[in-house]
Amino acid sequence: MDAAESQAPAGTGGDGSGGSPGETSRRLSREQLCVLVSAASLNLGCMMAFSILGPFFPKEAEKKGASNTMIGMIFGCYALFELLASLVFGKYLVQIGAKFMFIAGMFISGGVTILFGVLDQLPDGPIFIVMCFLVRIVDAIGFGAAITASSSILAKAFPNNVATVLGSLEVFSGLGLIVGPPLGGFLYQSFGYEVPFILLGCIVLLMIPLNLCILPSYESEPGEHSFWKLVSLPKVSLISFVIISLSSCFGFLEPILSLFILEKFNLPAGYVGLVFLGLALSYTISSPLFGLLSDRMPNLRKWFLVFGNLITAGCYMLLGPVPILHIKSQLWLMVLVLVVNGVSAGMSIIPTFPEVLSCAHENGFEEGISTLGLVSGLTSAMWSVGAFMGPMLGGFLYEKIGFEWAAAMQGLWALISGLAMGLFYLWEHSKTRRRYSQLSRLLSRLAHEREKECFFFFPFMLLDFWGT
Repeated sequence: MDAAESQAPAGTGGDGSGGSPGETSRRLSREQLCVLVSAASLNLGCMMAFSILGPFFPKEAEKKGASNTMIGMIFGCYALFELLASLVFGKYLVQIGAKFMFIAGMFISGGVTILFGVLDQLPDGPIFIVMCFLVRIVDAIGFGAAITASSSILAKAFPNNVATVLGSLEVFSGLGLIVGPPLGGFLYQSFGYEVPFILLGCIVLLMIPLNLCILPSYESEPGEHSFWKLVSLPKVSLISFVIISLSSCFGFLEPILSLFILEKFNLPAGYVGLVFLGLALSYTISSPLFGLLSDRMPNLRKWFLVFGNLITAGCYMLLGPVPILHIKSQLWLMVLVLVVNGVSAGMSIIPTFPEVLSCAHENGFEEGISTLGLVSGLTSAMWSVGAFMGPMLGGFLYEKIGFEWAAAMQGLWALISGLAMGLFYLWEHSKTRRRYSQLSRLLSRLAHEREKECFFFFPFMLLDFWGT
């Protein structure tokens, strides 16, 4: 990881960015290492707990009387309440305290994951469904608090390597997504419904004492800016739309991809989890690379955002594939498309946080943990919007028009967001060129007037010189 060549370590107080661009350190400080370990433990544990539902929960919920649309809503409500939690916690991060928010979020997430494992003991029908909603809502609030605090702490500790560090830590998110589905599927096959949730919940809870000891505390003054001012910036609004579309693509797969695979290819639950591996593994491997490139060559971020969305759109057209292409649905093709989609997702997702943060600083937002909280809360909230819409629309469209057309409709959303982002960057480029052109003409005119002025006064200057 290139973070070893990062800038000087962040301070623990004040509103500064935490490091001077002119000061470099070849090694990570102890504080930075502690931050990385804490964030890695959160990403790994919570992503494992989050992703174990995919291979077997939809089938269990069907047995309990839940429709596909209702299953999609159970998945989607998590994102809706994570959205609300991210907005609130991002706004009040300074007042609550980043470390306390991080630890409390992990505690809640681990506890309710264990609770989710005993829901199969409830009666079929409305009671089971209502309790699924309640447990997922509380879990979402806890995770929203933890991930908002984590992003802010990381950006504070690594002010000049944000994309590199976030991209590198996606390795642990990806590992959680990789290990979670197959582990959940095999534990479910071997021991039943309860064991996957209880085991993963205990793993998350066991990470809390470690983080209490090593995670540093950052203090800052509340900022003057608001979410509304941040999201009203045109560039931030478009990037928010990109985040929503990408998150929706991920959320779309959660409730229905396993159902489609079981129906189409007749795979057991354990092997269904392995199909998810293609997406998670490629995303895990590609994210650090795109993070490093985003920090080293910031001008590439715009191209990553645009082309990542366009490639994602093509992947969802081929995921079914859409019937108008007249391509037979095959398991190897689906796995290949998921692998490419993982790379395109890393290309698009990783640059979003540094792009929003850079835009905020360019528009007068102070450099400090209050702004980091706003940016972190906004990106988490926008991700949650898509994660809420994706499963709900996916479950509904799957029932109405089938998986192939539903995936194509999802790809259309990514296509629109990619084209919109591309048009904005072209407009921004032309606006910058016009500004430079106007400045060049102004300087040329001033220089020309200066030449005429010198030419007019030169004889008088010469006579004055001779006179002295």
